[in-house]
Amino acid sequence: SMADPCSFASPACCRTRHLYLRCRADFGAQALRGTAAFTARAERDALRCLVLDSKDVQVFKVTVNGQDAKFVFGEKHSYKGTPLEITLPFELRRGQEAIVEISFESSPKSSALQWFTPEQTSGKKHPFLFSQCQATHCRAIFPCQDTPAVKLTYYAEISVPKELVALMSANRDGEMPDPEDSSRKIYHFSQNVPIPCYLIALVVGALESRKIGPRTLVWAEKELVDKSAYEFAEAEDMLKTAEDLVGPYVWGQYDLLVLPPSFPYGGMENPCLTFVTPTLLVSVTFSRSQVIAHEISHSWTGNLVTNKTWEHFWLNEGHTVYLERRIGGRLFGEQFRHFHALGGWRELQNTINTYGDKNPITNLVPDLSDVDPDVAYSSVPYEKGFALLFYLEQLLGGPDIFIGFLKAYVQQFAYKSIVTEDWKKFLYSYFKDKVDILDKVDWNSWFHAPGMPPVKPTYDMTLANACVALSQRWITAKESDLDSFSSADLKEMSSHQLVEFLALLLLEPPLPVSHVKRMQQVYDFNAIHNSEIRFRWLRLCIKSRWEDAIPLALKMATDQGRMKFTRPLFRDLYNFDKCRDLAVKTFLEHRASMHPVTSMLVGKDLKQDQ
Repeated sequence: SMADPCSFASPACCRTRHLYLRCRADFGAQALRGTAAFTARAERDALRCLVLDSKDVQVFKVTVNGQDAKFVFGEKHSYKGTPLEITLPFELRRGQEAIVEISFESSPKSSALQWFTPEQTSGKKHPFLFSQCQATHCRAIFPCQDTPAVKLTYYAEISVPKELVALMSANRDGEMPDPEDSSRKIYHFSQNVPIPCYLIALVVGALESRKIGPRTLVWAEKELVDKSAYEFAEAEDMLKTAEDLVGPYVWGQYDLLVLPPSFPYGGMENPCLTFVTPTLLVSVTFSRSQVIAHEISHSWTGNLVTNKTWEHFWLNEGHTVYLERRIGGRLFGEQFRHFHALGGWRELQNTINTYGDKNPITNLVPDLSDVDPDVAYSSVPYEKGFALLFYLEQLLGGPDIFIGFLKAYVQQFAYKSIVTEDWKKFLYSYFKDKVDILDKVDWNSWFHAPGMPPVKPTYDMTLANACVALSQRWITAKESDLDSFSSADLKEMSSHQLVEFLALLLLEPPLPVSHVKRMQQVYDFNAIHNSEIRFRWLRLCIKSRWEDAIPLALKMATDQGRMKFTRPLFRDLYNFDKCRDLAVKTFLEHRASMHPVTSMLVGKDLKQDQ
């Protein structure tokens, strides 16, 4: 259906078009407290009621154009939260606007926010706060129409202790002393491009910045800011490449913010201010630049053209992965693009092995009627989505022809929210001379069947062959062959080929423990601190039941909280009988300092959800 199964809001009746947010970050109470004033427009006549999403938030008062309004909370739902039903003090006719102002306070256990004590930060002197609203957590900060079907502009004033800096997914509009409290200051922000509220973001901490390009500052705690500026220096080249591929960057500033290690994702495409994990600072150069290319690409696909519901998340992510790899192809060559495209296909195989090939959440367009989008989150919308676009590129005449479609698609749907059917209709109209080719595509299987796609695209194997050959040597080796391996095996291989070599081994049944011990002897993978390599190496060891790897895997799972690393490591440790109890014990010890969504999902994986 067209309704958003993850939201209680009814945008067909009324739409919030602008938000004026005023609040203060209270580190003592671990709460954001203030007012959210929405400019709401009636979409039908005789409108008397507005329903907003909320989750664990207190509401003290609601006014409409300054008049008190009655409000009541509906029934609490396990993951969607609680509908807030506001009765308007007067009727609105279709097209009429009113200002709905809500006095609210977030809960210390808000799923959108992670609060840090000074001891948990790298500087150890000041507290820290960050938000992560995607997919459905904006409602856990303040009541809102928490569906990507609705876009709004916003203006914000945030009061924070004066030694800290506040940043948002918006343009910085200056700061002033807080007239009500001389120990605080107020930061001003404006976002003039309409965005879905999952892109509203806030961070507060002892942050410093370095300018790395004409429109780019890198923000981080003092201890990391210089390294970050060095590692992300290529951002402007990537922005220019993306503009060349899909049109002008409309957001003005493009800043990067390095978060504490518990940040649950590689990156988050908050407009004007991409959030990134610090694990990127110890990453393969290429996977670091791919994350940045990915977040930059979202400035067009996702942030400008947005999925209308989370069931169509592949429209955000498949196109963004496609663009990210096109940028990589421009900067590092076409063989490189194919190598990473093939790596994505293997990642998809890995995910489908984990979930099972009959599992409906492996559909490209899943039904989320009773599914928490955080629980459904996987590589499927990214890599099955990319595979469809890569397959279509090959079918319709190659990369130059297909990028023309992508550019036109962004122009057609910019500032809108759409579903898969809108995308498909536009594809057919753009390629109206190739309808016979498009009709041969098995759309039903691509969109609505679980498991691997019905067709595998063609991949240039030049860079992958060495990885395949070496992984095959290890897979087929008998005990007596182990002497034939030496450190020279890796001499010609780049770090991203090592990642792929390990990824290939992870798709196979576990190697005998004698093999992984020998691998450590000759390749010394334990000495590599590169996060992408280390993660796959430790998984390989745990799957082969090598006990020496247990403390290393537990350390990596808890030293950082990027879910791509933390969840599979904990899952593998839990499945190794020797350390199941230790895995659970370690999780319970660290749970309080984990990000709320990570802690919920790892808890489910380890059967510890209360």
